[in-house]
Amino acid sequence: DVQLQASGGGLVQTGGSLKLSCAASGFPLDNHFIGWYRQAPGKEREGVSCIFSNPSSAYYADSVKGRFTISSDHAKNTVYLQMNNLEPEDTAVYYCAARFGNGLGYFVGGDMDYWGKGTLVTVSS
Repeated sequence: DVQLQASGGGLVQTGGSLKLSCAASGFPLDNHFIGWYRQAPGKEREGVSCIFSNPSSAYYADSVKGRFTISSDHAKNTVYLQMNNLEPEDTAVYYCAARFGNGLGYFVGGDMDYWGKGTLVTVSS
């Protein structure tokens, strides 16, 4: 079975850091890409960041560029999202999703094959 398990959310103060993990099972990262989305109450879902394996590259939304870093550990089949200098506007449920192959357009459009359950990130002011 394909599963994506997101974890690492929590409550943090403004300026703090959190590291989210997305553990994938049932498919290899080698031929899939994984992205992080978030959805705040009353707002549309936003594609935050995604990472591609072949070739290796990453995408960041302007809202998180310079503060968030995405990485992957293929041995653990896990993707991480290091979030630094968090702001109250980062408060949301964060989801990871995966798709076979490549294509930033799929990520931006939310056209992903698999979705995990979210993990809540709350940034207090």
